[in-house]
Parts: sequence; structure tokens; C-alpha cells
Amino acid sequence: MKMILKFLGGLALFGFGMNLMTENLKCAAGEGIKRVLTAMTKNPLAGVLAGTAASAVLQSSGVVTVMVIGFVSAGFMTLPQAVTVIMGANIGTTVTAQLIAFQINDYIWIVVFVGFLIYFIGEQKNTKLTGLVLLGCGILFVGIDTMKTAMGPLAASTIFVNMMRKVADIPVLGVLTGTLMTMIVQSSNATIAVLQSLALQPAKDGVSSIIGLSGAACVMMGDNIGTTFLSLLASVGQPVNARRAAVCHSFLNISGSILFLILLPWFTRFIIWISPKGPEVDVIARQIANAHTVFNLACTFLWLPFTKVMVKAVKIMVPDERE
Repeated sequence: MKMILKFLGGLALFGFGMNLMTENLKCAAGEGIKRVLTAMTKNPLAGVLAGTAASAVLQSSGVVTVMVIGFVSAGFMTLPQAVTVIMGANIGTTVTAQLIAFQINDYIWIVVFVGFLIYFIGEQKNTKLTGLVLLGCGILFVGIDTMKTAMGPLAASTIFVNMMRKVADIPVLGVLTGTLMTMIVQSSNATIAVLQSLALQPAKDGVSSIIGLSGAACVMMGDNIGTTFLSLLASVGQPVNARRAAVCHSFLNISGSILFLILLPWFTRFIIWISPKGPEVDVIARQIANAHTVFNLACTFLWLPFTKVMVKAVKIMVPDERE
């Protein structure tokens, strides 16, 4: 019970820190991001870059996607433009996983203290916002560290180890697990952080990860599918093109997951090749971060030349009201 409460407390800290950081970044840079998004969508690659930059700054592809749906509803952005920005948002959100993989535990409390100090002594609005962003970032990493510590005893649980083996051995089960996790938590960043913390727990040999890269990659794909649920919710009651933009988000991540499930053995080998070498339990967090980045980059650049094809397919799936 104590372990569960500690894990939930860590997850709450992560969520609070992420929300604190995101909301204050929106206050500090929100209008600028809106201008960038509307100005840089005149060609597909610029749209991807705009979405990547916005999501990397706000650390939430969900927030960017909801903004895009709002722009489409208001007529500021066409459907093909929206799709390219959503592609970029998927790439930008992988920055969090890359930061987590650095495991900067020794510096967490320094970031928290500096953030609080800037907020406390700052007089200008932007100075206080900067302090709150740093404070949120620090709390986020405190939450991750708490979750990782809470998960430590799980490595000794036979039931849990067997459950993780099933996830690793049955790829579709891993995808469903990740999808459900993200639909509940409503943050792929949170579920990727949980996944990285879980994967850092060693198996009985002390060298292998309790879930392994193949199992983690499948859960990661599910996380990417689950994150599209927020955009689908945001599109309810909106004009038809806004609903189509949300469906495009789901279409992009689901089709990518199907492709990468088919290519899973080659995908994991490639991730191992580009990641640091060493015992799996020491490098698995970086491998997951790299898998998350490569997955979203590949999905974007495989679909980018066929954006119009995707839009046509989604228009058939979501017809005009008069039809």
C-alpha cells in the first residue's frame, strides 16, 4: 500500500509540475506561439517545424493540437496545414523523454530552489513566470524520481515480473496497455515517464530491464495512440474540419503504430544501434527516449509527402454534414 501511495504521489507531482510549467509557458509565450503557428504553415515543412517548436516549448502535444483545432474551427488554418503542425507537435513532445533520460537527479532540488527564488524575489511578470516554469520543471523531475523509487520493490515481485513478460512477449498487449494508460492520465509525457521509470528496474540477473526494449517500445506506441483521445474530445461539437483534424491525429499515430509493430525486431535493433552501449538497465531510459523520437520522426516524414492523401481519406471517414 505504501508503495502504491508513493507512486501515486510521484505521479501527482509529475502532473502538477508539468501543468505548472506548461501553463506559465503559455502565459509567457502563448501569443507568440499562436503567431508562429499561423505564419509558418504556408508550406508543409514549415508547418512541421512550427508544430515541433511549439510542442517543444509548451511540452505538450495535446495543448498544441487543441490550439490547432481551435485555429481550424476559426478558419485561420486549413486542414492540410493543421495536419503538418500536428505532425510537428508529435515530434516536439519527445523532448521531455530525452530530458528524463539524462537522469539529472543530483540537480533536481537546485532547479526547484532557483525557480522558487526567482519567483519570490522577481517583480516583473515575466520574471515570475520564468521562476514558475523552473519550479514546475523541478517538481516534474522530483515526481519522476519518486515514481522510480516507488517502483524499486516491484522487481522482486514474481507476479509483476510475469505480467511484464506478457507485455514484452505480446506486442499488441503492450500497445493496448500504453493506450489505456494515456487515455486515463491524459498525458503521453506522464506515461512515457512512468514507462522509463519502470524500465529502469532490473530483472533478476541485475543487468536486463524488467520489461525490455521490445516491450517498452510497444507501450510507447500505445502512449502515442492514447494521446490523440484529448484532441478527439476537443473536437466534439466543432465544425467538420476541426473534427477531421482530430481524426488525422489519430490516423497518423495508429497507422504508425501498425507499421512499427510489423517492423518491431528491426526497429529495436536500430534503436540499440543509435543508443549508448552498456547493460540494458543502464541505457534503457535513453533507448525509450530515442524510440519515442524516431517513431514520431518516421511517422511524420513517411506521411508528409502524402498529407493530401491522408486528408482525402479522413474526409471520407468524416463526411460533410449535408452528406
